[in-house]
Amino acid sequence: MTFYIKPLFLFFTIFSLFSCKSQTLVSDSMTKNQSIINDTTFVNLKDYSKDFVYDMKYATSDNFLKAKVYDCAECFLRLKTVKALIVANNSFMKMGYKIKLYDCYRPLDIQKRMWKIVPNPSYVADPAKGSIHNRGGAVDITLVDSNGEELNMGTTFDFFGIEASHNYQNLSQEIKDNRELLKNTMIGNGFNFIDSEWWHYNLKSALNDKVSNVKWNCE
Repeated sequence: MTFYIKPLFLFFTIFSLFSCKSQTLVSDSMTKNQSIINDTTFVNLKDYSKDFVYDMKYATSDNFLKAKVYDCAECFLRLKTVKALIVANNSFMKMGYKIKLYDCYRPLDIQKRMWKIVPNPSYVADPAKGSIHNRGGAVDITLVDSNGEELNMGTTFDFFGIEASHNYQNLSQEIKDNRELLKNTMIGNGFNFIDSEWWHYNLKSALNDKVSNVKWNCE
């Protein structure tokens, strides 16, 4: 009887020690990961979802500045903005649409470069104050259908005229419906808007984040 009990006791002792050690390692790993990635960390949206369409205007000269000011076309945002944006996009996909992105996080150095080209606060936020784009909490977007065609929003992106306002009413019903769909869905997922630009949305919880000059790697 003694011969069989000792090996069995030894087995359970070793198993218990191994199990405790494994749980400790998992717990330590989770703690380390949580300490590295938090909601204010800047991340690349592409690393978290493949369900977005991109037309990053400021990585080209096809914008109101008529100049390329980003080195490459990447959409970086704070993690909490990415999470909220993915939830919003999931809502749109259920209706047969996807979010198309024109602009995301904008480092402060880029804001200064834009201000040097167009030093007009009606078109570019003064870098002395910074914008929500500089905080990683703003996106410029539209919607595309299942064929990748943009929904008619009445004006192009970065059209600086009264026609781009949410309050402008001299529009077809189709355009009004498209803008309302975009606005209501984004508001329902934690974003707010500005009256003058139908494409611009801010994450509400990002308003108090600090202006940043974090750069991304284009390689």
